[in-house]
Amino acid sequence: MGGGIELRDVQESDLAVFYEQQLDPEATRMAAFPSRSRDAFMAHWAKIMADETTALQTVLFHGSVAGNVVSWEQAGERNVGYWFGKEYWGQGIASAALLQFLQHVKTRPLHAHVAKHNLASIRVLQKCGFTVSGEAGFSDADGEQGEEFILTLGPAV
Repeated sequence: MGGGIELRDVQESDLAVFYEQQLDPEATRMAAFPSRSRDAFMAHWAKIMADETTALQTVLFHGSVAGNVVSWEQAGERNVGYWFGKEYWGQGIASAALLQFLQHVKTRPLHAHVAKHNLASIRVLQKCGFTVSGEAGFSDADGEQGEEFILTLGPAV
């Protein structure tokens, strides 16, 4: 686990790969987050890349763009999230990449919101030291209702 994984700053050329990855129907179902149109996706990434409080890294696996890891401030809390292309699932890449990312993002507590049905993502977070600290309901951009776990790394507030 972890061999061949590198993190680097996001480059403009990565966005085309990220865009294609977020179009995958199985990935959007697992994340309980609908895909965005190309224009909306690029506008979102332009905004987060310009935000100096956001930490974002491209994850490379043997030199290929596998996905990304992002940390941002929302409602007074520091959050973390990630997205990987389906072909990189189940290989320990997300866990290894998140562990590397956590060496650079030192803010604690750090929170992650995960759809309850996304067992693989919950396992990734738990391998990295996150524990379930709460539950919530959510409504996605399409108005679909769901339930999520909130996982936290570090001391509780």
